Amino acid sequence: MDISMMICGLLGRKLGHSYSPIIHQALGAKYSYGLFEVEPDGLADFLQNGSFHGLNVTIPYKKDVIPFCAELSSEAASIGSVNTLLRRPGGELYGHNTDADGFSAMISKSGISVRGKKVLVLGNGGSSLTVRYVLERMGAGEIVIISRSGENNYENLNRHSDGQIIVNTTPVGMYPETDNAPVSLDAFTGLEGVLDIIYNPSTTRLLMDAKEREVPCIGGLSMLVGQARAACELFIGKTIEKCDEQVAFDTLRRQTETLVLIGMPGSGKTTVGKILAEKMGREFFDADIVLEEEAGLSIPEIFSTEGEAGFRLRETEILKKLCKQPGVVIATGGGCVTREENYFHLRQNGVIIFLERPLGMLDRKGRPLSQGADLEKMYAARLPLYLRLADITVDCDSEPHTVAENILKELVK
Repeated sequence: MDISMMICGLLGRKLGHSYSPIIHQALGAKYSYGLFEVEPDGLADFLQNGSFHGLNVTIPYKKDVIPFCAELSSEAASIGSVNTLLRRPGGELYGHNTDADGFSAMISKSGISVRGKKVLVLGNGGSSLTVRYVLERMGAGEIVIISRSGENNYENLNRHSDGQIIVNTTPVGMYPETDNAPVSLDAFTGLEGVLDIIYNPSTTRLLMDAKEREVPCIGGLSMLVGQARAACELFIGKTIEKCDEQVAFDTLRRQTETLVLIGMPGSGKTTVGKILAEKMGREFFDADIVLEEEAGLSIPEIFSTEGEAGFRLRETEILKKLCKQPGVVIATGGGCVTREENYFHLRQNGVIIFLERPLGMLDRKGRPLSQGADLEKMYAARLPLYLRLADITVDCDSEPHTVAENILKELVK
């Protein structure tokens, strides 16, 4: 069959925004790829009579589709879960599980060795079964499943403080409830790696905790791309080169990462941010403007009535909300870096860009802390915080369009 005539897509109940079409297009797939939202009472009819050639399958149908398959791959049969369907020429369905391929790719990309290691797998759902299957194939040592009510649970987790690798397969920390982590890493003094299959946000609270401890870690974007690559190969009957998979990963990462601009008050974050958003076709948010709109007060009025402490509390809540969104551009207030509570919010989806502007060029209008302040003292106190957070530092002493172009060049390096 002509691949361009094939109909493929993602099957689920409530799909919302899915990254799958982006990935399959980036892999160079020539078939159409759509989203198929099907209610449980319509599943049988869709599988038996639907016009499709290949499907990825997501929650809640990974087990429900099995009875409709004429044959299962050895992976799908062993795991007891199907996430990819292929309609054969005679109309029968073949069920496979490419999540195993995806998790294997995730481990490989992380550089974390699981061979002979004690691995704690958080969660006992379908994803947990896939993870265990891969870990066993890769020679992991003791594999312990941690669940809410099983023999090994979160209440007696201290009995496994010698765990060397932690894999999170639970939804704890997933968008929109991004503040939470499934476990604290404090007790695991011999920890050698953390893998979290969540891909939204790209950096979960669990991964942030691992990074702060300098423990090797990785999120679920690579698993998502890896399983899509394996599905694409099944659909078209051809091998996808590793370089093409990397292109798909980079494409997805660039399209979903949020650009967060930090810097001194009046450094041009709003102006540059608007230009960036326009050039990239993204939505732009100015955290200070959003704060004023939600408070019904100007920032000077908030400082006058609530002081800086009240303003900072409001600012954290705004950042918490804005930074959950992938693929947007956000200009932050100059002092947001002074609160440790903000760091996770800024980092969870973001590439953080520090706009460094000469003090004499800073705009002080409408900025309560800049007016009459010792800017040199303020800058000296904040500069280490900006540098600590920044992924990219860009000089902001030229025309805003030039600054935006310089940022775009840095992003593709």
